[in-house]
Amino acid sequence: MASLQDLLDRKAALEKEIEATRKQERADAISQVRALMSQYGLTAADLNSKASPKASGPGKGSKVAVKYRNAATGDTWSGRGLQPKWLKAAIAAGRKVDEFAVK
Repeated sequence: MASLQDLLDRKAALEKEIEATRKQERADAISQVRALMSQYGLTAADLNSKASPKASGPGKGSKVAVKYRNAATGDTWSGRGLQPKWLKAAIAAGRKVDEFAVK
C-alpha cells in the first residue's frame, strides 16, 4: 500500500499533467477555430450576430392577433397568458367570454 506522501505526489503530478493537457487542447481548439474562420472569411463580429436560423423564426416578442376586446374600454387580450383583470371582472359579473370575442 502506498504512503500518504506518495499519493499526494502522484496527485500533484496528475494535476500538472491535467493542466498541461487542458492548455494544449485549448490551444488546438483555438487553432481550429481560427482556421475555420479564415476558410469561411468570418470575423469575431460574425460569431455574435443574430443571423442564426433560430433567431429568424417566430419567437419571443412576436405579435399575436387580438381574440377578445372590451367594446366599452377598447382593452384587448390575445387569449394567451393570464386573463386580464377587465375580463375576469366581467366574467365574475355574469358575462360570457364569447361576448368579447373579436369576429
